[in-house]
Amino acid sequence: MASESGRFGTRIRSLWHRNPVAKVPESSHLPNTAAIAMDLCRDPQRVHPMAYSVEGISLVVFKPTWIFQAHRPHSKILRNRLFIFKLHLLSLLPKKSKTRAAGDMEGVALLRSLSCSTTVCRRLLFSPRSSSRLFSSNLRRPRRPQQFRPLPCASSPLWRNRPAPPLRLGRGFPITSIRAISTSPVERESDRRNDVAEKLGFEIISEQTIDECKSTAVLYRHRKTGAEIMSVSNDDENKVFGIVFRTPPNDSTGIPHILEHSVLCGSKKYPLKEPFVELLKGSLHTFLNAFTYPDRTCYPVASTNTKDFYNLVDVYLDAVLFPKCIEDFQTFQQEGWHYELNNPEEDISYKGVVFNEMKGVYSQPDNILGRVTQQALFPENTYGVDSGGDPKVIPKLTFEEFKDFHRKYYHPSNARIWFYGDDDPNERLRIISEYLDQFESSSAPNESKILPQKLFKEPLRIVEKYPAGDGGDLKKKHMVCLNWLLSEKPLDLEIELALGFLDYLLLGTPASPLRKILLESGLGEAIVGGGIEDELLQPQFSIGLKGVSQDDIHKVEELIIETLKNLAEEGFTSEAVEASMNTIEFSLRENNTGSFPRGLSLMLRSIGKWIYDLDPFEPLRYEKPLQSLKARIAEQGSKAVFSPLIEKFILNNPHCVTVEMQPDPDKASRDEADEKEILKKVKESMTEEDLAELARATQELRLKQETPDPPEALRSVPCLSLHDIPKKPIHIPTDIGEINGVKVLQHDLFTNDVLYSEIVFDLSYLKKELLQLVPLFCQSLLEMGTKDMDFVQLNQLIGRKTGGISVYPFTSSVRGSADPCTHLIVRGKAMAARVEDLFNLINCVLQDVQFTDQLRFKQFVSQSKARMESQLRGSGHGIAARRMDAKLNVAGWISEQMGGVSYFEFIQNLEKRVDEDWEGISSSLDEIRRTLLSREGCLINVTADGKNLTNSMKYLDKFICLLPNTQPLKTGSWQSLISPGNEAIVIPTQVNYVGKAGNIYETGYQLHGSAYVISKYIGNTWLWDRVRVSGGAYGGFCDFDTHSGVFSYLSYRDPNLLKTIDVYDGTANFLRDLELDNDTLSKAIIGTIGDVDSYQLPDAKGYTSLLRYLLGVTDEERQIRREEILSTSLTHFKEFADAIETVKNKGVAVAVASPEDVAAANEERSGFFHVKKAL
Repeated sequence: MASESGRFGTRIRSLWHRNPVAKVPESSHLPNTAAIAMDLCRDPQRVHPMAYSVEGISLVVFKPTWIFQAHRPHSKILRNRLFIFKLHLLSLLPKKSKTRAAGDMEGVALLRSLSCSTTVCRRLLFSPRSSSRLFSSNLRRPRRPQQFRPLPCASSPLWRNRPAPPLRLGRGFPITSIRAISTSPVERESDRRNDVAEKLGFEIISEQTIDECKSTAVLYRHRKTGAEIMSVSNDDENKVFGIVFRTPPNDSTGIPHILEHSVLCGSKKYPLKEPFVELLKGSLHTFLNAFTYPDRTCYPVASTNTKDFYNLVDVYLDAVLFPKCIEDFQTFQQEGWHYELNNPEEDISYKGVVFNEMKGVYSQPDNILGRVTQQALFPENTYGVDSGGDPKVIPKLTFEEFKDFHRKYYHPSNARIWFYGDDDPNERLRIISEYLDQFESSSAPNESKILPQKLFKEPLRIVEKYPAGDGGDLKKKHMVCLNWLLSEKPLDLEIELALGFLDYLLLGTPASPLRKILLESGLGEAIVGGGIEDELLQPQFSIGLKGVSQDDIHKVEELIIETLKNLAEEGFTSEAVEASMNTIEFSLRENNTGSFPRGLSLMLRSIGKWIYDLDPFEPLRYEKPLQSLKARIAEQGSKAVFSPLIEKFILNNPHCVTVEMQPDPDKASRDEADEKEILKKVKESMTEEDLAELARATQELRLKQETPDPPEALRSVPCLSLHDIPKKPIHIPTDIGEINGVKVLQHDLFTNDVLYSEIVFDLSYLKKELLQLVPLFCQSLLEMGTKDMDFVQLNQLIGRKTGGISVYPFTSSVRGSADPCTHLIVRGKAMAARVEDLFNLINCVLQDVQFTDQLRFKQFVSQSKARMESQLRGSGHGIAARRMDAKLNVAGWISEQMGGVSYFEFIQNLEKRVDEDWEGISSSLDEIRRTLLSREGCLINVTADGKNLTNSMKYLDKFICLLPNTQPLKTGSWQSLISPGNEAIVIPTQVNYVGKAGNIYETGYQLHGSAYVISKYIGNTWLWDRVRVSGGAYGGFCDFDTHSGVFSYLSYRDPNLLKTIDVYDGTANFLRDLELDNDTLSKAIIGTIGDVDSYQLPDAKGYTSLLRYLLGVTDEERQIRREEILSTSLTHFKEFADAIETVKNKGVAVAVASPEDVAAANEERSGFFHVKKAL
C-alpha cells in the first residue's frame, strides 16, 4: 500500500481492535492533531468515526483505522488521518499536522496544544493498541510514508499523530572508512560487548550515551555484508525493531509499494499465504506494519513481550530477505495488478490491491496536488516519480522487473537495522547474524544512492485538473499552492532546527500570521500545502489555498509573497516566539508519542539522516542545537534569526513551482472511460484461446486466495501460548472524590512532571436544534477572542503557559440504556508548575470568549465545509459508518449530526446564513455555553504524579468555584434516527466505500467476551480474504460496538459494490461452517488479549479510565470479559453466527460510491439503493 498506507498503504497494517467506543462528530474545532487523534484512537475496533482525544492530535475520527492510514508522502498536504508521526528533532517541535484531513490546517493550532497524545482508548473495555498508526505531533512534520498497509482487523484503531519520517538534520560527514560519526564517547560497559560482537561478525563503529532519551546507543557494522545496526538500550518495555531498505524507483509502476505488500505474503521459513495476518491474529504486538516512502521502505514491529518481540523480528527478517513472492507470480498479481475475466463473454477488468488503493489516492484532490507538487519540484531524481504507483502506469510493471527490484535493493548491504528497548543487546546481534551471515557484500549501496535535485534557475508553473462533482460553483473550487525546494545539499543541524521553528511560527497555530492572513483574506476556504517537509533528502516548503475562485488565483499567490516579505521585514512578535519556544520545550519534556512506540519515532528520526549515509546519532541529540538556537534568539533577536531564512530559502529562491488545480466534473468519468477503452482493446487483441486461458487463470488465482493454508504451514509461525497471558486485566489507579459538588477522578501515575486534565460537561441538556452548531462552538472557544484579548493573544498565551487545550464533543451508546452518553470535553495539559495557569486559561476559554467575530466564524464554516468534502473523498468508509449508525441508534444519530452527511448539508446551508442571520447564530452560540457550563453534570479527570495531584486540587477548587452553579433544564429526548433503508452517497471517485450494519442486541444476544475474539477473527480471515485479497479492495473490516449492539462491516477503496455486500451477507454461514483446531483458537484469543492490553502512556491511561467511567465499564466487568475471552470456544463462534444473521436480514447498507457503480447496482437489483448526491 504504498501510497497511503503501507501494508496499509505502506502497509501500516493497523490492527484495528474492536470494541468500539464512542462516536464523535468531526470536530471542526479540534485543532489539528488533537481531533484526529482522539478520534482514531478511541475505538480500535470501531470503524466509525469516533473521537477520543488521542495522541495529541485533534483527530476527528473515522475509525477504521487504517483508515487512519497515513497517506503517502507524496501528498504533503495533510492527508486524512493518517498521520505519521515524525518526531525528528525538529519534529519535536509541534507543528501543523500535515495529515490534517483535507489538508486543512485548522487543527494545527492545537497541535501543540493538544498534543495530549493520548491514544485514547480504542475501546473502553480494552486499551488501545498502537498497531499501525503513525503520526506526528512535532513541529516538523515529515512527509508521510507513501503508503501504509491496511490491516484486516475486526476493527481498526486509529491513533494520534502520524508517524512521519524523521527529520534529517543534517550535515554531511566526511567519509573515512564507513562514515565519520560524531563522537561523543561513552564509557564502555565492558569488553564483553566487543567480544560478543566480534564473535558474531560485527564491529562497533560508535557507542554513545543519548541523554535525551536516556539510552545507550551502539552502531555496529556487519563485516561480511556491510549492514549497519543501531542498537539502543534503555528501560522502555515497548521494544522496537525495524529494517529499512533504500528503494528508489525509476518509474511510477509502484514497484516499491507492491513489493512492500508482497514480501509479507509468505517466506522461506514461513511458507504460508500471509504470515503478516497470522501475526495480527495471534501476537501481542504494539505495532506491526510496513510503509513505503518515496526513497525507502520500512518494516517495523514492536511488542512489550520479549518472546513475542523476537518472534515478530524473525518473521519480518525472513519476509524481507527470503520472500516467496519473487517466485510466485500469483502474489504479484494479487498485490500488484492483473487482468481479471470470469468468463470470456464478460469485459476484462484490472484487479490488484495496490492498483485499487492507488485509484483511490488518485481520486482525491489533495493527493493529486501533493503528487504533482513533488514531481514538479524533483523532475530529475527519484522523487519525480510515484513510488506508490500511478494507476495508469502500474499495469506496465512486469514480474521480471518486480523480481529484479527485490534482488537489487533487498540486500543486507543496503539495509539499516534498528533495535530499541530493554531486551538483551547481545541477543539482538545473535538473531541478526543468523540472517546476515547467509549473504555476501553487494553493490546495492552504490546503486541505491539518492542523487540531489539541482536547483532551478527560473520558477515554474503547473496547471492540473482534478475530478470534481458537478454541484456548486466550480469556478470557486480551484486550488493553488506555491512550493519551494530549499536546498541542494543537507543543511546544518541548527539551520534545520531554525527552519522548524520558522515553519511553526508561520503556520503552526490559527494565530500564526501566514495562516491567519490567508484564511482571513476570504480568497479561499482552507489551507493546502504542508509548510516545511524535510523527511526526504532535500527539504521543501509549500503553502496555498483551496476553494479559490478562478479570478483570485493570482491574488492568492501575491498575498503569500507579500505576507512573507512583510514578515521578513518586520519579524515576529516576542509573544509568538515565546509561545513557540514553550511549545517545543513542553514537547521535549513530555516525550509523548501516544500509541506510537517511542522507539519507532526515534528510529524514523534517525533513519532520516542514516538512510543518506549521514550521522544516525545526530537526530537523536537535540539539546545542544536547541540551546544554541535559543541563545541566538536571546542575543540577536528573533528577527535576526528568522528573517534571513525567509529571504534566502523562499523569497530569493528561484526553485519555486506554482501548482494550480482546476476542477473538472468530467475527469472521473473520462478516466474510467479511458481505462475501459484500454481494456476493450486488450480483449480485442486476444484470441478465443487467450480469453479462455485468462478466465482459467482468474479462477486459479481466486482458488488459491480462498484455499486455507495447510496446518503445517500455519504451525510454522511462532506464537505464544495461553500460559503466557496474564489472567488479570491491566489496572489503572483511580480515586473518585468530590469538590464543591463536582465529581473528580484522580489517577496517580508517573507523568514526568506533566499534569493532564479533562473537564466534562453534559451535552444532553442542549436543545436538539443547537446540536449541529456544537463543533463550531468548540472551535470558536479556542479561536475567538475575549473582551481583553484578541484570539491571537489568547492563542499565544495558551502556547506560553500550557502544553495545549482542546475542546470537542464525545458521544457513545451505553449498553443497557436507551439514552446515549454525550458530553463536551475540554482537555488540557501543562507542567506541574503551571497548573494554575492551565485552569485559569480553561476558565477563560469557557467563560470569557466572545462570539462576536462574524468574519472568523465564517472562516470556520468554510474550513468545515472543505474538511467534510475531503472526508467524503478520502474517508468514505467513515462517512458510511456514521450514516449506518445514525439509522440504528440515537448516539449514532447525534454523531452523524455533528460530523456526517447531515452535518455537511447543515454547513452548506449555514454558509449562506452567516451573512443573513449572524445575530441569531451568535445568540445560539451563547445559548450553548449557558446551557452546558454548569457544575451540574460536570465531571473532572486529572492524571499526574501523586504530589502534583495533591498540589493541583487547590487550583481545581478555584476553577470549580468559578463555574456557574445553575440547574440546567432537560430539553426533552433526542430519540431521533435517520430513515432506515439502503443508501448510496454519490461522489466523483474511482473506488467505493461499502458498509452494512445491524443491531444484534435486538435478536436477544447478550454480550460475551468471545464476541471480541470472533469479530477480530472475521476481520482477519473472512473479510481479509474475500474483500481484500479476492475482491481487490484496499481494506475490509468489521466492528462490533458493544455499547450499542451495532455490528457493522466496511470496505475501503473497493472496486466492488454489491459483491462486497454479498460477502458481508455470507459471514454467518462462514462461522457456521468453521472448523478451528486448538492452535488456531488459541492464536485468536491471544491476539484479542493483545488488543485488550494495548500499550498506553500515562495520559492515555487516565483518559481511558475516564471513558470507562462515563460508559459504566467497571473493573469487575473487564475481568469477566477477560475470562470469557480466554475461555472462548468454537461453540461461541456458531452461536454468534445466529446473532449476526440479523445484519444480513434486517441490516442497512450504505455506500459512498461513484454514480456509475451505483447506477449499475440499482440496475442489477432494482431500487437497492436510495441515491443521495453529496458532491
